[in-house]
Amino acid sequence: MLMAGFKPVEVSFSSIMPACAHLTTLNLGKQLHGYIFRAGFDDNMFIASSLVDMYAKCGNIKSAKRIFEKMEIHDTVAWTAMIMGSALHGQAQEAIFLFEKMEMEGIKPNCVAFIAVLTACSHAGLVDIAWRYFRSMTQKYRIVPALEHYAAVADVLGRAGRLEEAYDFICSMHIKPTAGVWSTLLSACRVHKNIEVAKKVAQEIFIINPDYTGAYVLLANMYSKAGRFKEAVKYRVKMRKKGMPKKPACSWVEVKSNIHAFVSGDTSHPQYGRIIAALEDLSDRMKQEGYVPDTNEVLQDIDEEQKIYLLNSHSERLAIVFGVISTPAGSTIRVTKNLRMCVDCHAATKIMSKIVKREIIVRDNSRFHHFSDGKCSCGDYW
Repeated sequence: MLMAGFKPVEVSFSSIMPACAHLTTLNLGKQLHGYIFRAGFDDNMFIASSLVDMYAKCGNIKSAKRIFEKMEIHDTVAWTAMIMGSALHGQAQEAIFLFEKMEMEGIKPNCVAFIAVLTACSHAGLVDIAWRYFRSMTQKYRIVPALEHYAAVADVLGRAGRLEEAYDFICSMHIKPTAGVWSTLLSACRVHKNIEVAKKVAQEIFIINPDYTGAYVLLANMYSKAGRFKEAVKYRVKMRKKGMPKKPACSWVEVKSNIHAFVSGDTSHPQYGRIIAALEDLSDRMKQEGYVPDTNEVLQDIDEEQKIYLLNSHSERLAIVFGVISTPAGSTIRVTKNLRMCVDCHAATKIMSKIVKREIIVRDNSRFHHFSDGKCSCGDYW
């Protein structure tokens, strides 16, 4: 559009900012923010709301909060973007405060705002508060819960280990649950190592969608982790017969406006030699800090040395180390991952942040983890 000689208008930016948020391209988002400022569009409420959403989803919650606080008027979209941003960054109390402040200012929360506040409860284990909000949807605001609200409550219960309660809750839904709603509970079964409930949940999923790949993968992984390799193989064989590919773990990091993607075990990056050398050096320093690899996270029946090698080649570690060697000392490293971060990589990244003296922000498929000085913002609850 610019090359064709057309000047962007306000709606151009409120349309393109969500694309930056979805792709987590922070540098491009910042460039567009600069253009918005120079064009004098920064006081537009819709553009400001989209900037709040973009910065929050790209891992820069501080900038999102700054823009939100500068806005003279907050509509439901702005409030919801800030509440969801706070929720995804592990700031549950802040999200709840914002939700209640929105109500106090006379802004009626919509269905998306309730998804945001229920997400906040989920990431902090606030079961009772989540129930209160869920009930207030119908009792106070006459909002009929949608699938997303049921999934959010099931997630709250599942993360808190109340698996049977979550199972009964999904069964009692007034609308037919999808495979996606059930898979929320299946993921919680894996975290809490409850194979019996997982089998029940998987059966519900297979009735709805016999080819739901995620259920086969999660069950196979659970059996492998429990040392029941024969049962794990059974599900992997079923996947092969059905021609169901397993989604590979992938992580990407933005360096100098370029996106660098890594797959677990990937050796194709042009700087792979430098990355491995830096990773080996960092691994030695991590051991001195007391790091012990959690080989239970490796789900193959192989020897310990091979398991350690596989852990070191996880995609987020390659992305983090590349970020360390490619950016100035002290700068923040932002990594996005398409799957849930494993327990061992989570523990390793905490120690890495302490050694390299950097803030490392990892966005996995459910939330942001802010690692700094050996700690994570999630408090090991994710």
